[in-house]
Amino acid sequence: MADLHLAPLDASTALAANSLTLKPGQEQYAVPVSHAEAELTISPAAAWPRVVLDGGEVVGFIKGSFDPEESRPEFRCCIWQINVKASAQGRGVGSFAVRGLAEEARSRGFDRLTVIWDGGDKGPEDFFLHVGFRPEGETRFGEVIGALDL
Repeated sequence: MADLHLAPLDASTALAANSLTLKPGQEQYAVPVSHAEAELTISPAAAWPRVVLDGGEVVGFIKGSFDPEESRPEFRCCIWQINVKASAQGRGVGSFAVRGLAEEARSRGFDRLTVIWDGGDKGPEDFFLHVGFRPEGETRFGEVIGALDL
């Protein structure tokens, strides 16, 4: 994983990003209920989708959202989605993607990045805690709202 870089999602990478195979049991954590509900009102212009490439291979995907006018603080500057190919997990791909999104957030003047996750033994909580997010509340669906100071 020496040649990681972020690139915009485009026609040449979309199929690979949509086809990332997760580890068994992780699929149920891919999109929290809060995101499915909020997706109806979030501005598409606020979206920041990027693939993580290792050389020329898509090994991850991260989608952020940047909207300082969003009424819900957990969606102003957030990780909307992050997926890492099963065979690339544990090799720094996810951490690299979060750092890239955090750098973009800082460059836009944000000082806090949030993420929402479901708990569970195969869920993403350990990863988010490992990269520095701290739980700071819950959604009305019981999901964890995590924050990272930038």
